Amino acid sequence: TLNRYAASLAAVITWAIKRRIAPKGYVHPCRSVERRAEHNERVRFLTDDERTRLLVACRASTWPRLYLLVLMALTTGARKGELLGLKWESIDLVRGEAHVGLTKNGDPRVLPLVPVVVQELTTFKGAANAFVFASPRTKDKPFAFESKYLEALAAARIRGVTFHTLRHSCASMLAKSGATLLEIGDLLGHRQLQMTKRYAHLATGHKAAMVNRLLGDLR
Repeated sequence: TLNRYAASLAAVITWAIKRRIAPKGYVHPCRSVERRAEHNERVRFLTDDERTRLLVACRASTWPRLYLLVLMALTTGARKGELLGLKWESIDLVRGEAHVGLTKNGDPRVLPLVPVVVQELTTFKGAANAFVFASPRTKDKPFAFESKYLEALAAARIRGVTFHTLRHSCASMLAKSGATLLEIGDLLGHRQLQMTKRYAHLATGHKAAMVNRLLGDLR
């Protein structure tokens, strides 16, 4: 948390310096701030049973698009802001793609859409400039879905989970299914491999199979 605060403050000061808002000769104070070590290799993700229960609860939600939102988060690994910012003009149902634009890292990203997501999107198809997850009351803003998501978690009897857990769950499912860390990092939009290494322990079976397949006959 301290590292996130320091990074946010540094970004604001850098912005001010680049636009010459800061006083002449101003020295960036954050350059001397030491970042603390982060030990977040193990993260919370949904078990298979939790995932099933959550999707069932989302289906029963009074907000009809909660199932679609959670399903997209689980199958694309997209961040909450990326999904809420989607407009119909960014969705290509024929190619099965969602164009996110620029991520928080400043990189363009395209989300692959699995068939069940495309099918769900088709049922809600709206105007090109409308948000996919628009608020029913204020069409020019995304829906504040958090309370509906918490209701679904409660109905599914799941604790210790946030919306960001769905992103981790996507990565964990990919790792356990044999995807490489580079493939996972590319899907999630990670700029550094270090961010993806937290899922390495889930890919041990895949690595063992690879070594046996390629080097098992070595004598």
